[in-house]
Amino acid sequence: MKANQAPEHQPNNPLHNITLERILKSLIDEYGFEELSLLLKVNCFKNNPTLKSSLAFFRKTPWAREKLEKLYLKTDFKFGNPN
Repeated sequence: MKANQAPEHQPNNPLHNITLERILKSLIDEYGFEELSLLLKVNCFKNNPTLKSSLAFFRKTPWAREKLEKLYLKTDFKFGNPN
């Protein structure tokens, strides 16, 4: 995609227009860091977890981000869809 083109429309992507930060905040609100560490088994939720450190980890770790996105998609949020 060229710099002056609009972003590609992705009608079949359920995560289109949902930021990583929004995904993380929703899952942290739903489960908390302790339960997330059990569900995903990643250290950023075990050792001194913060939103900032988790964002940094998932931005640079594609396999972990994929797990996080799958959990987000299959989560039945208590207060409805956070989108």
